[in-house]
Amino acid sequence: MGIFTPIELSAQWLVYSFFGLQGKIAESLSFFLYDIMKIFILLCVLIFFFAYIRTYLPREKVKKFLSKKYTIVGNFLASFIGIFTPFCTCSAIPLFIGFLESGVPLGVTFSYLIAAPMINEIAVILLFGLFGWKITLLYIGSGMVISITAGYILGKMHLEKYLVNWKIKVQKKRVHYLTFNERIQQSYQETMHIIQRVFPYVILGVGIGAGIHSYAPENLLSSLSDSFFAVPIAVLIGVPLYSNAAGIIPVITSLIEKGLPLGTALAFMMAVTALSLPEMIILRKVLKPKLLALYIGIVTLGIIITGYLFNFLL
Repeated sequence: MGIFTPIELSAQWLVYSFFGLQGKIAESLSFFLYDIMKIFILLCVLIFFFAYIRTYLPREKVKKFLSKKYTIVGNFLASFIGIFTPFCTCSAIPLFIGFLESGVPLGVTFSYLIAAPMINEIAVILLFGLFGWKITLLYIGSGMVISITAGYILGKMHLEKYLVNWKIKVQKKRVHYLTFNERIQQSYQETMHIIQRVFPYVILGVGIGAGIHSYAPENLLSSLSDSFFAVPIAVLIGVPLYSNAAGIIPVITSLIEKGLPLGTALAFMMAVTALSLPEMIILRKVLKPKLLALYIGIVTLGIIITGYLFNFLL
């Protein structure tokens, strides 16, 4: 019996016994309620855990630590830290700028910028709940490889001259060491803040996923699934869209159940979360066109390779 089986049984009892529904509408509603309850529990528990860990990782210490790492070790550490920091790109960019302002090498900051939206805690939580630990670990590993490799390559190209000149006012604050109760309170507040921002996307994403799960024809995606160009097409489709992991993963789950290969689905998700147009617009304020184009090209290539690799292995 799986850890979430009681939730599934509760959703089925509510739909089939309490409301007395049958057919596809009952199947969709049961799928919707089960995923909503499961994801809500996962988010509350694990976001609180990650938020508590973050109370021991103040930004200034992270900047100081990364600024001393000029080899690929720095890229690895930045990628790893990206998992535990803001869950969407638009939140990660200010910290990316702060890293640059503090003297952290350009390539290291790019490793962070790529990893933060691509393999953040929300994606990890949802993938674990929906696909299990094996797929989750493969996803984390592929995301880290992309962010480390892309950051390392960009760092070796010495592209600092393509940064837009900007000035950031940094206010020095007195260091305050948090007590245990303060850490708990801060973690709780951050958890509630994230839940409030993320959960509407969860509801929308699970709703779309429930519709696909029950109503989409079984062979809806067969033509795309069988095409050699399915992965790059999925990436191109994903770039204009904008969502975070909470909104897109439930949709991906239903597409996979309907026949879309896992690698193609993950490539689409990575493109949506790491290469969205809003991100490019914000980054343009920091990066000159050539550097922005290089960043997009390298990350896109990494995502496409990852998609093909997943399709080949799985």
